[in-house]
Amino acid sequence: MNEITNIVILTLRICFMSTILSSLIAIPIGLLLGLFENRLNKFLRPLFTAFTGIPPVIAGVVVYLLYSNVGIFGKLKWLYTTKTIVIAQMIIVIPIIASHVFPAVDPIRKDFWLTSIGMGLSKTKMLVQLTREIAASILAAVIAGFGRAIAEVGAVMIVGGNIRFKTRVITSAIVLETNKGNYQMALRLGIVLIIISLAISFIAMYLSKGARRDSIK
Repeated sequence: MNEITNIVILTLRICFMSTILSSLIAIPIGLLLGLFENRLNKFLRPLFTAFTGIPPVIAGVVVYLLYSNVGIFGKLKWLYTTKTIVIAQMIIVIPIIASHVFPAVDPIRKDFWLTSIGMGLSKTKMLVQLTREIAASILAAVIAGFGRAIAEVGAVMIVGGNIRFKTRVITSAIVLETNKGNYQMALRLGIVLIIISLAISFIAMYLSKGARRDSIK
């Protein structure tokens, strides 16, 4: 396996993992923030939105401090591994997905509540039904999260160390090759990153259309 192939596979593996784990946390949070109108949610909504604007390098520094030898999780020896990269990306991606989900609930909240009460749905069934209702918006949120994860470089380099064949992803490899003056390699990696981004966008558009058709039915 050549170096570019290794970098691409490692990048996709890390980003898919961080996006899946982030989605499992962020989607329920987004649904709850959008569905229930109370003081806590009114406080948390702008807070999650604000977290989307925090510099990603801060997430890298926080994870580094937690998992360094003097950190509270230092005994795990996870620093400079793919595990800490996934954790750093999750800190970045969770607010992005959640802040995309709860605004999608707002326009249908009142009608959805009336329908759910009329059908006698439990809170769990309400969340499942709500997920179906805004499936296209949830998919768009997940894709936005994945796009943010695959484009991240600062936090990834801090906690991953940009180690060849271990923690070197596309973005960190581009930075390294550019600094070395190996512009041909950097350009190749850049083209691969663009192709991946476009492919994900087209897939998202296709799935989003299908989700909209299903919700109409």
